[in-house]
Amino acid sequence: MSHVRRRTSLLAAGAALAVAGSLAVGPPTGASAAVAAHRGKQAVATGRGGAVSSVDLDASRAGIAVLRHGGNAIDSAVAVASTLGVTEPFVAGPGGGGFMVIYLARQHRVVTIDGRETCPSRCTQDLFLENGQPLPFEEARHSGLAVGVPGMVDTWGRAVHRYGRRSFAADLQPAIRRAQKGFRIDRTFREETQESLADLQAFTASRHLFLRHGNPLPLGSRLRNPDLARTYRLLATHGPRYLYSGPLARAIAQTVQHPPTWKGTPLTVRPGIMRRRDLKAYHVEQPAPTHVRYRGRDVYGMAPPSSGGSTTGEALNILSGYDMSGDRALALHHYLESLRYSFADRNRYVGDPDYVDVPLHGLLDPAYAATRRCLITDQAASSPVAPGNPYPPYAACPTSAAAGTTTPDHEQSTNNIVTADRWGNVVAYTNTIEHFAGTGMTVPGYGFLLNNEMTDFDFAPSSPDVPDVNLPAGGKIPRSSMNPTIVLRHGRPDFAVGSPGGATIITTVLQILLNHIDFGMSLEKAIAAPRVGNFNTPTSFAEQAFVDLPVAQTLESRYGQQFSVVSGITPLDSEIGAATGIRLLPHHRFRAAAEPVRRGGGSALVVDPG
Repeated sequence: MSHVRRRTSLLAAGAALAVAGSLAVGPPTGASAAVAAHRGKQAVATGRGGAVSSVDLDASRAGIAVLRHGGNAIDSAVAVASTLGVTEPFVAGPGGGGFMVIYLARQHRVVTIDGRETCPSRCTQDLFLENGQPLPFEEARHSGLAVGVPGMVDTWGRAVHRYGRRSFAADLQPAIRRAQKGFRIDRTFREETQESLADLQAFTASRHLFLRHGNPLPLGSRLRNPDLARTYRLLATHGPRYLYSGPLARAIAQTVQHPPTWKGTPLTVRPGIMRRRDLKAYHVEQPAPTHVRYRGRDVYGMAPPSSGGSTTGEALNILSGYDMSGDRALALHHYLESLRYSFADRNRYVGDPDYVDVPLHGLLDPAYAATRRCLITDQAASSPVAPGNPYPPYAACPTSAAAGTTTPDHEQSTNNIVTADRWGNVVAYTNTIEHFAGTGMTVPGYGFLLNNEMTDFDFAPSSPDVPDVNLPAGGKIPRSSMNPTIVLRHGRPDFAVGSPGGATIITTVLQILLNHIDFGMSLEKAIAAPRVGNFNTPTSFAEQAFVDLPVAQTLESRYGQQFSVVSGITPLDSEIGAATGIRLLPHHRFRAAAEPVRRGGGSALVVDPG
C-alpha cells in the first residue's frame, strides 16, 4: 500500500512510544529522550511572552528572537519559515508554498493566506501524459513539469505587510545570519539526504550544495549556504516581489525550462513550461477560513484548494453525533469511519474553487454530516465507499451504487509552524516543497530547491465514470491536504496545531483534536500518541505502536477494522506526521508542544520560561 508510506522524516529509533492503554504517552525516555534532546531540543515549553513550535531548534530560536524584539506572531512565523529554508531545505524554502491561518487578537477574527503554488499558464490536462499514458510518478517528480510557481515568498510579504509589526527585511535577518553561519548536519538531515539522494545527484547545483563527491555530507559537518543568504538579502533589499520579477524570476524560469542536469545521472529529466510571465502574474489569495463548531469550540481551518479544513470539518460534524468520551474502541471505530466517508467526499468534490464547483457549504453542514453518519454501523464499511450528495436538500440516509475513489497523495514532505505572541495573535502555518528535496533542482546561484507541487494533480482521471476535480490546468492550484488549524473557546484562542505528512496531515490533525478535546489528553500527549487513519481504503494505516495496543485488537475483533503498518525503505518511512502546536493558558501563559521522537524531535520554546 504505497499510498500510506508518508515519508514524514521520522527516526525509527524510539518508534515504540511509551504508551499506556488509554493512548496517553509520557515523556520520552532512554534512546527516545536522547533523540529529542539532540542539539538542545525540547518537546514542551511553558511560559509567558509568546511561544514558537517547529521541527528545528535554530528556526524556533529565530522566531523567539523576533518576539523578543517587538515582533508579533506573524513576524515570528516568517522568521521561522525563512530559517527553515536554511536548516530544513528539503522541506521548506523560497521555492515552495503553503497555507497560513492567523488569529488577529485586536479584530477577534481568523484570516487565511493561500500561498499554494500554481500551474504555469501553459498547463493542460495532459501535463503528465505521454502517448496517452500517465508518466510514472517518480519520473514526473524530478522534471521541470513538476514545478509550480512558488507562493512562499509572496505569502511572507503579504502576511508581514498586512498583519506584522516589523519590516519584511527585519524578519529575514535571522535566516540570513543562519545561512551565512551554517548549521551542523544531524542524523535526520542525513537520512533526508539519503531519501533524496538520486534526485540531488541528478542536478549540478544540488550536488555542489548538498553533497560531497556525490554522497551525503558527514554527520557533524557544517553546511553553509551563502547563495541563499544572498537571495534573502536581495529580498530584504528589494522586497518580496523580487522573486517574481527581474534576475531571480529569470533564474527560476531558466532552471525549470533547462534543468541543470548532471551528465552522469541515469534519470530522465524533462524540461518544464514555466515562463517569467507566470512568476510575474502570481499573487496569493485570502479566502475565508473553514469553520465548524465542535464540543463548544470553534475550529478554523484552510478552505479549498486545501482539503484539510473541509475534510476535518466534515469528520468533526459526523463525530459530533457520538459520545466520544466513553468506550475508547468504539470512539476510535467512529473516528476511522468518519474519515472513510469524509475522504470519499474529499476525493470527489475538493479542488481549486476557481476551476471547479466545490460544495463547501454542504460539506461543512451538520445536516449533511448526519446523512453520512447514518451510514456508519458497528462494522467497518467496505471501502472505497461512495461519495455523498452535499447539495441540499439532503436525502435522509441515502444509499448509492456510485463508486468511490481512493486517490494516492504524493505530498510527502512538509513542515508546520505555530507561533503566538503576548498580544494574543496566533499563527498556524503549514508549508512545503512537496517531496523531500522537491524536484531535486537547486536554482544555480540562489541556494534553494524548487518544488514538485504539480505532481499533486491527478495525472489522469481517477475513474471514467466520475468527474475528476483535480486535473491540471493553466493557473490552477492542485488539491492539498495541508491543514493548519486554530481552535477558539469562548471566542478566544484555545490551541493551534498542524503537521506534515501528505494526506495523513488530515488524519493526524483530526486525531490530535480528538485526543485533546474528547479523550482529555494534554496537547503534548495528544501530539505524541500513536497514530492511525484511513483514506477510504479497505485497511487503515497505523504506526506499529498503535497496532501493538490492546484497543487495536479490539477494533479488529469487535468492529472488523484492519490495519496496515506504515513502513518503507528508510527509517523516515516508519511513522506518521510530525506535529507542532501551542495551547494558550490562563494568565497570559503559553504551552508549546512538538514531537518528542518523530522526525528527530521538534523544538518548542517560549519567550520567558520563568
